[in-house]
Amino acid sequence: MLDRPAPSTIPDSPGSYQFKDLDGRVIYVGKAKNLRNRVGSYFARPETLHHRTRSMIEAATSVEWIEVRNEVEALFLEFNLIKRFQPRFNIDLKDDKSYPFLAVTIGEQWPRAMVMRGAKKPGVRYFGPYAHAWAIRETLDLLLKTFPIRTCTAAKYKRHERLGRACLYADLGQCVAPCVDAVTKEDYDSLVAELSSFLAGNTENVVERLTAEMRAASEAMEYEKAGRLRDQLGSIERVLERQVMVGERDEDLDVIALVDDALEASVQVFHVRRGRVIGRRGLIVDKVEDLGPEALIARVLQLLYAGAAADDVPPEILVPVLPADQASIEELLSSVRGKRSVVRVAKRGPKKVLAETVERNAVDAFARHRLKRSSDHNARARSLNELQQALGLPEAPLRIECFDISNLQGTEIVASMTVLEDGLPKRSEYRRFAMKHSLGQDDFASMDEVLTRRFTAYLRDRDEGAQAGKRFGYPPQLVVVDGGKGQLSVAVDVLRRLGLSHIPVVGLAKRFEEVYVPGQSEPIEINRNSEALYLLQQVRDEAHRFAITFHRSRRDKRMTTSVLDEVPGLGPVRRKRLLKEFGSVKRLREQSAETLTGLGWLPESAGEALYRALHGAALPNDLHLEEGDIAEEQPNDTPDLPLLEP
Repeated sequence: MLDRPAPSTIPDSPGSYQFKDLDGRVIYVGKAKNLRNRVGSYFARPETLHHRTRSMIEAATSVEWIEVRNEVEALFLEFNLIKRFQPRFNIDLKDDKSYPFLAVTIGEQWPRAMVMRGAKKPGVRYFGPYAHAWAIRETLDLLLKTFPIRTCTAAKYKRHERLGRACLYADLGQCVAPCVDAVTKEDYDSLVAELSSFLAGNTENVVERLTAEMRAASEAMEYEKAGRLRDQLGSIERVLERQVMVGERDEDLDVIALVDDALEASVQVFHVRRGRVIGRRGLIVDKVEDLGPEALIARVLQLLYAGAAADDVPPEILVPVLPADQASIEELLSSVRGKRSVVRVAKRGPKKVLAETVERNAVDAFARHRLKRSSDHNARARSLNELQQALGLPEAPLRIECFDISNLQGTEIVASMTVLEDGLPKRSEYRRFAMKHSLGQDDFASMDEVLTRRFTAYLRDRDEGAQAGKRFGYPPQLVVVDGGKGQLSVAVDVLRRLGLSHIPVVGLAKRFEEVYVPGQSEPIEINRNSEALYLLQQVRDEAHRFAITFHRSRRDKRMTTSVLDEVPGLGPVRRKRLLKEFGSVKRLREQSAETLTGLGWLPESAGEALYRALHGAALPNDLHLEEGDIAEEQPNDTPDLPLLEP
């Protein structure tokens, strides 16, 4: 039960407040100009509160707050706390797909152009996002004819640097081959800067330069050079044809459209630079907060730009309605950009037309999402309700955790924990365990260990307040163990020992898909075609797959350990040189003791140890074999062929 703090204890200054549940998890983060007034508003009569707000208050057991100096600091603090704690009652922006970016790794000595997805990394400059990966790859292929910087991986770059021979891209004129010192650092950096400027929308300078150089070459009768420049200019023009012109050439802005219903909202963002649409992004907002249109667009702006790079914030942002606290939002955007940034509603002219286009995209995207949501959400809800009834659970198991053990004849024993939240896999919560104390092929002891480790960590994190970064701070509503009555008994004993007997647990046996529950010797009957059994099978199969994958990776790593790794006196540099000179471990084994001990760059003692490790026998001069000098070897005689990257 949430106790109302005395009003006199709440400051009347700006700040952020956090509601927490019984386990100490932050379930909602808000900000306020006046903390006393805002926090006090949550303690009105329950019937006057919005149903989502009422649900949050019912789940909360405490409220805390942090004072700041002004509203902009409160916005930044709220954003950082939401990002850190990911509260369940705050809205969340989710990409409706993983959009690709064209990225330039400016943090490297020789920057590389590549297609990247996912979270942005430091030292990388991103352009886009683009709607399709094939479009960005075609664009990159065209641009490399004019800006021939490297696209190869670090491993491939180092290999050609070591060989002293450039790759096929250099022969095709799509790379200036810094791996073989075919270009100076200054010229290469100039290429990277020009490519980045072009991708940022500064296209006129490149077109004008290429046109001038082509004409000059033609007038000087350097027709081959003029032809190359003509081809480069044609590639640039084909790239520009793909970028729709929507405004003046000096305009940089983002256009945001939002379409919503009672549960979610579709957000579309078009990025316009130098008057051209250079990228777009689609997102879905889960409306767990009670927010009107003005407050919702303010929260979207905050989540989109508060953690962005300065280059990602344009001087102008067009929105469907002006945000609540517009002055504070604009001050936040300006502080991120380092220059003034304003938020406006397009009223007339080309910008109004563009805003309507973006809105149509949002409507279409939301229609597709709702069609998918109506089927997926209803099916998941039915599965969870059916599982609750079949197992007699006190509530629908919104979080299910499953544990599985994998080993091969008692070696490399590992375990996996997979998680379903709201009927969907939550892969960020998956965990893998390498057994520390279990000896031999004892699955019961292994299950005891992994469950003890997981729920001991939960108790620790819960007692510390379930702060962000605590991996096991959330208790499940259902624990599933892969196995029958034996594995289930182990799980029940662990939970009882840790004082967590209130957490439901079941065992799912593979052979006949039998479901065992505590206190019953016989499995319970669940229809083999039911959604409830399918849900249990899904989380069990996912746990099995995850455990097997981990087990194989550890086994393969152990089996592919080279005999050279165990030889005293052979560090990474010497091992690398040996393999470079002799080609493989197999050929090293064919060498005589005199050859290995007579290498000028290898100490004689290391050569002797190498011979013993390779042959498991004494040297011809009767040196004795020392225990531990022999290691298993998995020879790899496959030639190292160059790979062509797309």
